Amino acid sequence: MARAATTSDVFNAIAEPQRREILVLLRAGERPVTELAQELGMPQPGASKHLRVLREVGLVRDRKAGKQRLYGLDARGLRPVHEWSGGFEQFWNESFDRLDAYVHVLEQAGQEE
Repeated sequence: MARAATTSDVFNAIAEPQRREILVLLRAGERPVTELAQELGMPQPGASKHLRVLREVGLVRDRKAGKQRLYGLDARGLRPVHEWSGGFEQFWNESFDRLDAYVHVLEQAGQEE
């Protein structure tokens, strides 16, 4: 049975493409919601909702700066994603090693002709 759609964990939060784009934009540094909304081509309330979800799962932090609130990336929240995807590293390394060995065999066969 499929899980109900939630945004309570980092995996569900980053499943949404616009949230991933916000994270990409925040890699360059803190930005106000108005800039993010403009960059994403969405209304400010929509960007604010995405930022709230990202903040709740620990991927974004915010701070007050004068009359505006600045949002910044907190990449520590991506640790569960990194740890999970890192489990596939051995699979890919072994696949590339087999491919490399096969290419080497083909090169050897080509030189013997």
